[in-house]
Amino acid sequence: MTPVVHFHDQHLPAASQSLCEELLAGLAASPKVCSPKFFYDRRGSELFDAICCQPEYYPTRTEEAILQAAASEIAEVVGRDATLIELGSGASRKIRLLLEALRPACYLGVDISRDFLLECTRRLAADYPWLEVHAACADFSRPMVWPDGLAGERPVAFFPGSSIGNFSPEEAEVFLDGLAALLPPGGGLLIGVDLIKERKILDAAYNDAAGITAAFNLNLLERLRREFEAEVEPKRFAHSAFYNAEACRVEMHLVSRCEQVIRLAGASIPFAEGESLHTENSYKYSIDGFRDLAGRAGFVPQALWTDPDALFSLHYLERAA
Repeated sequence: MTPVVHFHDQHLPAASQSLCEELLAGLAASPKVCSPKFFYDRRGSELFDAICCQPEYYPTRTEEAILQAAASEIAEVVGRDATLIELGSGASRKIRLLLEALRPACYLGVDISRDFLLECTRRLAADYPWLEVHAACADFSRPMVWPDGLAGERPVAFFPGSSIGNFSPEEAEVFLDGLAALLPPGGGLLIGVDLIKERKILDAAYNDAAGITAAFNLNLLERLRREFEAEVEPKRFAHSAFYNAEACRVEMHLVSRCEQVIRLAGASIPFAEGESLHTENSYKYSIDGFRDLAGRAGFVPQALWTDPDALFSLHYLERAA
């Protein structure tokens, strides 16, 4: 029997149109910049899953260990029969550590990569036949609404992986404020937040020896060739990632190895040798710093879990009355 997934299309612009318009605007900026959400075509999603398995990349295994160890405590705080909404669900691996403990009334996976989302939620529905599974293809960095027809006593959003770090602190506050507006008073948010730590740990995490993160970064250019027939040679760019201590963030860039011109959708974009396209930020927080940020957006801290080495944190927040 084919597993049932209730699919909700949030009517995104065509991927090619959205990517092209936003990327061209970023390439016209100074310095050149691109949103990290455009990493996640199918190949990008697969590469990110591979990054999560690299020995240098501590966030995934650390967050998963926290979830596994604290599952019963999380269930006690969150309660059963919730509407569990996972933002940026990806392969839906982390949610599996919670489903049996939480026993939600239904699950909604939200992701920008449509094919990958459907594949992973169908697998989830097959593995958990008692669970009502929904999927929404949406860009959750933009205003969205919860689909109609979700079962459950109250919504609880799950935002793992420290994806909140891809927003600047100002953008994160706006995002959390918008999320709070979608939740009723007492609605919950379980969110993973990466913590400030030694530079050597951070630099290694984003420059794995196997080169998977580099391939993930460069896949953005491969995607331009695949989807738009852009004139760009990815080998003329180099992956660069480093910790900016002053800004408390890891920065990821594609650096031009030579003077060159990219041609995309009728536009010519010149790059000087050494010029970069800034593709991602990953902000790191102190526990108090993140709680202050969430408080300004209308959330009240309820519980906190960390690993023994204080590398990563998992917060449970409730929408204030």
